[in-house]
Amino acid sequence: MTAPCQLRLSTVWRLGYRRRMVWQATLINAIIFPSWLDSTAFSIGPISIEWYGIAYVVGLVLAYLYAARVAETTRYWVPSGPTRGPQIVPTRDDLGDLMFYAFIGILAGGRLGYVLFYDTDMLWTDPLQIILGIRGGGMSFHGGFLGVCAAVGYAAWRKNTSYMRFADLAWVGAPIGLGLVRVTNFVNQELYGHPTDMPWGVIFPNAPDSLPRHPSQLYEAFLEGLILWLILRFMTKRGALSKPGLITGAGVAGYGVFRFMVEFVRTPDPIPQFGMLTRGMAYSLPMVIVGLIVILWASRRQAVSPHYVAKSEPASEEATADNG
Repeated sequence: MTAPCQLRLSTVWRLGYRRRMVWQATLINAIIFPSWLDSTAFSIGPISIEWYGIAYVVGLVLAYLYAARVAETTRYWVPSGPTRGPQIVPTRDDLGDLMFYAFIGILAGGRLGYVLFYDTDMLWTDPLQIILGIRGGGMSFHGGFLGVCAAVGYAAWRKNTSYMRFADLAWVGAPIGLGLVRVTNFVNQELYGHPTDMPWGVIFPNAPDSLPRHPSQLYEAFLEGLILWLILRFMTKRGALSKPGLITGAGVAGYGVFRFMVEFVRTPDPIPQFGMLTRGMAYSLPMVIVGLIVILWASRRQAVSPHYVAKSEPASEEATADNG
């Protein structure tokens, strides 16, 4: 068979498959995944730029810009009552450094976390794919989270500033990036949910069947992105930043709760799970517990006042003594 003939047959088959999906979706009142959505944003010669990578970069930059604005808004940091002393507020330059460290932490932690939490066989069968295979996907939020925790610790050490001050500012903007990445999970037709008869079920062509499924990626984008951002925004405007750790605890616990909820409708990875708990549930439960402990610890401590350090001014011992 000639190549043009094969091409025509392939085109006819795809059109026929699309019509069957439309017919099926009409019968069961479902939504067909938009055919114009593609995981590749654009190509430059042999190089393809994926929406997934763009979401990481844009999310990190927007989180930085928002965190820098919060850091420079004095009223968010001034407590309404007595304090236990001043504590340094990271500058825009400090947050720029943190963004760079966090980017490395997300990539390294996310990839290593995926291998350790979801695909340990790769360590022994094909260790080179730990690095080379990142282009094909395989990132773990929980691994990336641990990577960012390490990045925050390194930034706090380098700047001789409170760990929780940096962590709070990392969390105020984190939901922006989380929401964008979850949207690209939808675009990539990955991490979709269980079959459903709800009217907003989506038929994903990449799924192993033609059944409508929960768009669990969009659930997560809404909960871990928009709702979590609104919660942290509300707390920020109510003075939570005057108690270092309060925003961090709420962010960690909030993500853990929302992720645990969505796991009930999200299709788990095709690997052994932990009994009644999916791996996502099992890895999120410690976040809920640790987050609640941090909230309790931070809320019981007396507030601190903000101390802004000019570029030429060394940090005072009083402002850096308490690293909580």
